[in-house]
Amino acid sequence: MSNLTKKPTAEQVKRLPKALLHDHLDGGLRPQTIIDIAKEIGHELPTYDATELAEWFRASCDSGSLVSYLETFAHTVAVMQRKEDVVRVARECAVDLARDGVVYAEVRMAPELLTEEGMSLSQVIESILEGFRAGEVEAKSEGNSIRVLSLLCGMRQNERSQEVAELAVKYRDQGVVGFDIAGPEDGFPPSDQLDTFEYLRRENAHFTIHAGEAYGLPSIWEAIQLCGAERLGHGVRITDDIDFNHTPARLGRLAAYVRDRRVPLEMCPSSNIQTGVADSFAHHPLAKLAKLRFRVTINTDNRLMSATSMSREMTEMVKQCDWTFQDLQRVTINALKSSFIPFEERLAIIENVVKPAYLTIAGE
Repeated sequence: MSNLTKKPTAEQVKRLPKALLHDHLDGGLRPQTIIDIAKEIGHELPTYDATELAEWFRASCDSGSLVSYLETFAHTVAVMQRKEDVVRVARECAVDLARDGVVYAEVRMAPELLTEEGMSLSQVIESILEGFRAGEVEAKSEGNSIRVLSLLCGMRQNERSQEVAELAVKYRDQGVVGFDIAGPEDGFPPSDQLDTFEYLRRENAHFTIHAGEAYGLPSIWEAIQLCGAERLGHGVRITDDIDFNHTPARLGRLAAYVRDRRVPLEMCPSSNIQTGVADSFAHHPLAKLAKLRFRVTINTDNRLMSATSMSREMTEMVKQCDWTFQDLQRVTINALKSSFIPFEERLAIIENVVKPAYLTIAGE
């Protein structure tokens, strides 16, 4: 029996190298950082105790409503309006991910949300990138190696996606690897931004689209077939096109297309449980889709709001779905294969970092 077919301990999971594709910068702040900045700028918080504040975010997001979940971002966005604060948040993001064993991360942010106090979109982007580079250096000084790159989001309900997409192209050699649209799905279909996605394709630029989270199959179909998304943010509702009452499960045409084309699904179990998609990790579609060999990846979405980390997401899959080293390695390699960096760079991380570490840790 291969060591990779064993179940890892929580401590082993923590040490495994991880790749993260779906993490929001404004959803992962340290509670103490929010408090520090809020006091400086006079922003009122529900509490000024870091432990209580962390619990307030988690509890507010446990409501089962995506709308309530998104409302918590008013506080995190409020403390990210000055250059030095954006640099700090981005630096701490890189350090925190590295401490959790993440070796590669694409962290997304809608720069338009950080312009309320006068920063331009370009200044926001440059501040984020500066913070990531500083965080990589700090992580290295702690003995952790991480590469953090940026995805720029347009907000589906606003009119700035084209402007943001053009900046994603402008900064693509400086640490921005792609584009996304975020915000409410229902009433704001991906095709509303079709001109922007066509522009990105003409520029040979990468993009993912939030689809199939709060809204169903039409959102996924539009994201892939009309807009040309390379990856699906969440994509969890693809299960609406799968009949699990048969053995083997029967895939509808869209589900079969997504699987056959190896369209990556950026799945975020804790976040989906909070917004009512599933009631537990055991019942989350991730395990079923992994068994059907969809290209699934596991992600944090919003670490603060979900009180989570990559290690926690993976450990829960081990506990509740009997995942092994092999299962965790597969989603990690899936994420790297699906990343927006050049092929050679993906391969180098898989062959030189992920595979050796899994064999070593599983062999203990």
